[in-house]
Amino acid sequence: MFRALFLLVTSLMWWQQPPTAPPAPADLSDPDVEFVCPMDKDVRSKLPGKCPRCGMTLVAGIPDAHEFPVRITTSPKVLKPGEETLLTFHVEDPSTGKTVHDFEIMHEKLFHQFLISQDMQWFEHVHPIKQADGSFDLDVKFPHPGLYRVLSDFYPKGATPQLIANTLFVAGAGMKMTPAKLTADLAPNKTANLEVSLTMEPPQPIAGMKTLLFFRLTPNDGIEPYIGAMGHMLAASSDLIDLMHTHPFLVTDPEGGSVKQIQFNLIFPREGIYRVWVQFQRKGVVNTAVFNVPVTVLK
Repeated sequence: MFRALFLLVTSLMWWQQPPTAPPAPADLSDPDVEFVCPMDKDVRSKLPGKCPRCGMTLVAGIPDAHEFPVRITTSPKVLKPGEETLLTFHVEDPSTGKTVHDFEIMHEKLFHQFLISQDMQWFEHVHPIKQADGSFDLDVKFPHPGLYRVLSDFYPKGATPQLIANTLFVAGAGMKMTPAKLTADLAPNKTANLEVSLTMEPPQPIAGMKTLLFFRLTPNDGIEPYIGAMGHMLAASSDLIDLMHTHPFLVTDPEGGSVKQIQFNLIFPREGIYRVWVQFQRKGVVNTAVFNVPVTVLK
């Protein structure tokens, strides 16, 4: 974690699975081995190459998914709002518990980081810096006391892309521990140098079924890739349990090219209201639009 749909959906629990050993790599001499996109696993080929959607290198006999835990250390240990804080991320091999050193590049970066406050008013998409010991460092200032979800997006070499969530607490007066109360809001966004509007098919998303989200960008001139993709999306349930990072499935120029339309495909796992942050770049400026999408159940 647009060319490509990169959908990593995780029903994120507050505990971690016990370590499991990853499988042995595929035998490349086997004529039945297929080359598969690590992000878009429906993209398969008998020959090596690049994914036509997301540009990732196709992998021969992609292994089964195994979760790589992320351990976070902080300096200072007690987090406070407004203070310079160093977060250090240690990705651990599930079979040995040792820090992983080798990673594949995804969308021009080794590590993508999403940080979200529990009230959902603060959102960051940033990129920690790899250190000599294999860990990643990120400097951050948390804006206010409370609970924060920290979502790590990375790809250990020889494994599969990972989307791992952790929880941090920032101490301070007025600290609240209640989920955000969202109301549906699909109004167009006027961002830094774009207007972003949203339509969906079906118009009322249904939990467990595919929703097509069409973002129309005006003006169309100067729309360009941002970190290796024509857009980035993070969708989160109001309780911050379900977190989804995805990239565009299709980019078109309807209405004679005056509007850029970028399609994402998403499956919302549960009923409720989801906050969707979507990012596009125009003329070197990153625009972040925010929508609150209501999701119902099939009756």
